[in-house]
Amino acid sequence: MELSSLDIGIVLAYLAGIFILAQWVSREKGGHQKDAKDYFLASKSLPWWAIGASLIAANISAEQIIGMSGSGYAIGLAIASYEWTAALALLVVGKFFLPVFLRNGIYTMPQFLEQRYGTRIRTLMAVFWLLLYVFVNLTSIMWLGSIAVSQVTGMDQMLALTLLGVFALVYQLYGGLKAVALTDIVQVSLLILGGLLVAGLTLNQLGDGAGIVAGFQKLWSQHPEHFEMILSKDNPFYKDLPGLSVLIGGMWVMHFSYWGFNQYIIQRALAAKDIGEAQKGMLFAAFLKLLMPVIVVLPGIAAVMLAPGLDKPDQAYPTMMRLLPTGILGLVFAALVAAIVASLASKINSVATIFTLDFYAKSKSRPSEAKQVKVGRIAAAIAVLLGILAARPLLGSFDQGFQFIQEFTGFFTPGIVVLFLLGLFWKRANEAGALAAALGSVLLSAAFFWAQKTGVYLLPFMDRVGIVFIAALVLAVVVSLMTARAEGKDFIRTDDIDYRTPGMFNIGAVGVIIILFALYTIFW
Repeated sequence: MELSSLDIGIVLAYLAGIFILAQWVSREKGGHQKDAKDYFLASKSLPWWAIGASLIAANISAEQIIGMSGSGYAIGLAIASYEWTAALALLVVGKFFLPVFLRNGIYTMPQFLEQRYGTRIRTLMAVFWLLLYVFVNLTSIMWLGSIAVSQVTGMDQMLALTLLGVFALVYQLYGGLKAVALTDIVQVSLLILGGLLVAGLTLNQLGDGAGIVAGFQKLWSQHPEHFEMILSKDNPFYKDLPGLSVLIGGMWVMHFSYWGFNQYIIQRALAAKDIGEAQKGMLFAAFLKLLMPVIVVLPGIAAVMLAPGLDKPDQAYPTMMRLLPTGILGLVFAALVAAIVASLASKINSVATIFTLDFYAKSKSRPSEAKQVKVGRIAAAIAVLLGILAARPLLGSFDQGFQFIQEFTGFFTPGIVVLFLLGLFWKRANEAGALAAALGSVLLSAAFFWAQKTGVYLLPFMDRVGIVFIAALVLAVVVSLMTARAEGKDFIRTDDIDYRTPGMFNIGAVGVIIILFALYTIFW
């Protein structure tokens, strides 16, 4: 595949435009120097549309577009459960989690753990998140993104990977979260437009001139096995999406960990003007989530007919891009780069936020606001360098990058969700119980993983997540009850919080639930 001069011009115009826009929205009023609140929390001034768009931009990247299209090619529409059920999870986070975080002035997830349990659990989890963001998230986004860039342009993959990382670093290095969040509405608009073009043109080609609807009907009728949302036990991919567990099991543990207690996601909502803006942003993101499978899964399913016999599932989306005409290809490629860059920038900023606010700012030297911003920028640059160096060794052997991310984060996810749920809603939980849950989650997950790899006991990873969550929850409760209350360690206020939500949020939430019910009824 080769890009025409027009395609290249479109991509370069996007790169220049988004860089200039990021610097413009990051500017400060005359005489004001950026402080930590400006850089890491966008001056606590984000409106709902920026929050919602930025949530999706941080989430939908290479591991979604390339990885989920690959899973759509291999598995089918069932992989869309990650997207559709996430819409409901976003509503739960907005209604029940955000009021506590914003009431207590939380700016990082480790900070919440410190104010609720103590310093040891904060340090443990801050180190974990830094390692996760750099060696799992950054590496996977750059690796999968570079696959697409190299296949479209013919560029060397490592060169493409490096350029993606460097651009994502540079465009937000000055402005921080404000540069990321206030440009994400452009990134998401481009992402949705590009994704709809790919889906529409591929379905139109399947329709043989009869239109998009005819193409979709043809695809559905000839490959009905790719339109089953709930997989049966005899399905070869049951181990990835084990039947009803995607609706009532471990999927919710994954969602609450990702959307509720994940720094690079929740940081946007923590930077809201107020709780009302944050909740409207979550609702906006929930509706966008309902649309995402059309963009990230459907092209992969279409590739089953248009490009059968691909060596690796992750080649599905780049292969579909080869069907696009000149000009449209440039626009879609720019959308893909936008998704990669936006998500990378979010992770980079969150690494800088956690390192600076949870480690450097707490050092004995009591650094000034200007030094904190400077150290945040240095931390961001180091994170990108480490991600570039680690990408090939870590991801070169995985066929489905999205499944790689889910598999290994699943080791820690159950314990994280236990820590936060008990911290939010059960005052008797203490640091001893929290540490027991965190350690128990990792050890039990590792035991299940070893049993599966050695053939001793086979258990789908999502079921494993659900079982480990219940075990970690019981362990945390028992240990908390058996040990003394942690006097003087719990500084989180929940007694004066009003969990009621505005009428608009409630109406929108009902709309999301109705749409989800209809989708699962049609594609069950």
